[in-house]
Amino acid sequence: MESTRRRTQHSTNGKGSEAVEKSAQWGRAWEVDWFSLISVVSLLCFAPFIVFYFVMACDQYECSISQPVLELYQGKATLPSIWARAPSFTWTAAKIYAVWVSFQVFLYICIPDVVHKFIPGYVGGVQDGARTPAGLINKYEINGLQCWIITHALWFTNANYLHWFSPTIIFDNWIPLMWCANILGYAVSTFAFLKAYLFPTNAEDCKFTGNIFYNYMMGIEFNPRIGKWFDFKLFFNGRPGIVAWTLINLSYMAKQQELYGQVTNSMILVNVLQGIYVLDFFWNEAWYLKTIDICHDHFGWYLGWGDCVWLPYLYTLQGLYLVYHPVQLSDTHALAVLLLGLIGYYIFRSTNHQKDLFRRTEGACSIWGRRPTHIECSYLSADGRSHRSKLLTSGFWGVARHFNYTGDLMGSLAYCAACGFSHILPYFYIVYMTILLVHRCIRDEHRCSSKYGKDWKRYTDAVHYRLIPGVF
Repeated sequence: MESTRRRTQHSTNGKGSEAVEKSAQWGRAWEVDWFSLISVVSLLCFAPFIVFYFVMACDQYECSISQPVLELYQGKATLPSIWARAPSFTWTAAKIYAVWVSFQVFLYICIPDVVHKFIPGYVGGVQDGARTPAGLINKYEINGLQCWIITHALWFTNANYLHWFSPTIIFDNWIPLMWCANILGYAVSTFAFLKAYLFPTNAEDCKFTGNIFYNYMMGIEFNPRIGKWFDFKLFFNGRPGIVAWTLINLSYMAKQQELYGQVTNSMILVNVLQGIYVLDFFWNEAWYLKTIDICHDHFGWYLGWGDCVWLPYLYTLQGLYLVYHPVQLSDTHALAVLLLGLIGYYIFRSTNHQKDLFRRTEGACSIWGRRPTHIECSYLSADGRSHRSKLLTSGFWGVARHFNYTGDLMGSLAYCAACGFSHILPYFYIVYMTILLVHRCIRDEHRCSSKYGKDWKRYTDAVHYRLIPGVF
């Protein structure tokens, strides 16, 4: 959609009080209303138990999310009895998790990328990031694909030759590992919070709202770092959660094989479709530096805890469900799910590729066989400097303003549909992703409106819909 970055502030001449006021609106909110404050405190207190509830429902109630509530209502169970039946923190899980995170830190910090030297088309190594609100451009070591390859090569080597640990190790320690992930999520969020006050990486890129809870959740520092290369935001967004995503699914697959003597086509579909998504993320990690998570979100509990706990536990519910309910799909159903997932991925990737191509070539390219059209815009960064940007109005970006999200939602629905239609639990993902991406659409457009002003109005007049042409 944008040829430079997703959000900043609008200005036509780089001067005047209006431009200064707008530049102060870059990124998340500066002030917090009471509804937002109550929501933040509630999430900080109860989010870990929401995750626990879904995992516990599979562990104790065969993935029924209504049965625990019914038993509580009928007096057949109590909260302490449910809690007591669930596995708790173990030192075995703590050791596993500590080794896992330490290994990912080692790969991220100590092994510079060499994959880009051997795989044509892959962009790795040192890359420039987004322009921060203070006007800085950080450098990143892009080596996610290399980390993923090394990790999975070791996983398969162990499973087939070394046998140091069981391929089901993740599933077998799933709930104890969850408490370890929670500890890390809150610990890193607390560290980032204190670091912003005591020794920020760049004080000019810090944002204080005056509300301690909102600051803790949404973050203060824009790009907290330790040393030159350990970037909290890039590491926790991509490692350890997303590298683990495919390993978690492989562990589910191994457990299904162990329990039933076979792997169902539904489990294979989930592994393949989500594996494509994960590999796409790492193949395009340099492009990811241009997305909302890196460009506009500060690093706080929302990203720190979310990437440690929410992502690996709730994004993998389909595979977990299929361990307890090994669904064998008909050929027609399986083909339909595969096509839905692949078409969704094609739309998602092609839409993002068009934006990236447009950005890299400054519009001197061909999209759908013709020169792309765009809206010229200008904006200010917080240092008072004026910048120019172009909003693409051709290709998929002329169909809807966030058509990449539409493809993402199609893929999300495919993951869920692979589990059949007997339970609601696997469909949590599509419900959550719909809420998340619709919210992102609205948040994105609010920021772009602040950034570009009347130029943004010209853009929305040219591209009328957000996600679905003719509907929304």
